[in-house]
Amino acid sequence: MAHSLNTSSTATDRSGPNQPDLDGEEVWQARADLAACFRMAARYGLEEGICNHFSALVPGYDDLFIVNPYGYAFRELTASKLLICDFHGNVVAGEGAPEATAFYIHARIHKQVPRARVAFHTHMPYATALSMTEGDPLIFAGQTALKFYGRTAYDRNYNGLALDEREGDRIAAAIGDADIVFMKHHGVMVLAPNIAEAWDDLYYLERACHVQTLALSTGRQVLPVASEIAEAAYQQMREGDPESARLHLEAIKRMLDAEEPHYRD
Repeated sequence: MAHSLNTSSTATDRSGPNQPDLDGEEVWQARADLAACFRMAARYGLEEGICNHFSALVPGYDDLFIVNPYGYAFRELTASKLLICDFHGNVVAGEGAPEATAFYIHARIHKQVPRARVAFHTHMPYATALSMTEGDPLIFAGQTALKFYGRTAYDRNYNGLALDEREGDRIAAAIGDADIVFMKHHGVMVLAPNIAEAWDDLYYLERACHVQTLALSTGRQVLPVASEIAEAAYQQMREGDPESARLHLEAIKRMLDAEEPHYRD
């Protein structure tokens, strides 16, 4: 299902007077945070084999991004195994290459949607299942789902694997102002300004989709929350979300530090 991207490697020094060293502490922390997300996503069963991918723009740069290399399961990834790539397919730091769809989706999203400094793409089971159903995937019926009220888009035009820039550009165009994109017959994309908020949204999105699937399985009608209440609840959540997301990421790192600290290697 996965395809390796043919890339070239370059060790060109990209740091400038106002940009962090690619081997510096700030960039390494981003690598470690992203590695923690990969490891915890694996624990929760949010990945699919070696086919899913997370990316984050390198701190201080708008044209370089960190992404997982092709051929590794999420539970194998460490900070040092992650790649830094540019938008032209060059591996600027790290060994290996990204999976082809990882490059074509993530590079184009980061370039075309600058606010998306982080992009998590998975085929996590409950969200993906809802992307395959008739109508809009998410029903704003449970409290957790209200975290995403007014933040979702639905890319209904599945065209097979994203193996060129055109497909990446099409997905980027479908995003609009959304943070969450359900991709018909495919999976989901979570966009965020930082790694903590991307992780928080990914986790709670699958929880919301899981609960909705259970509710639908009863055969009884699932009743959405009234729109004015849903909007008010979303606004209540939004106020505390950045800090809650930061604490959520810190919590998963404490768990990993105690149980599998080599994710930081």
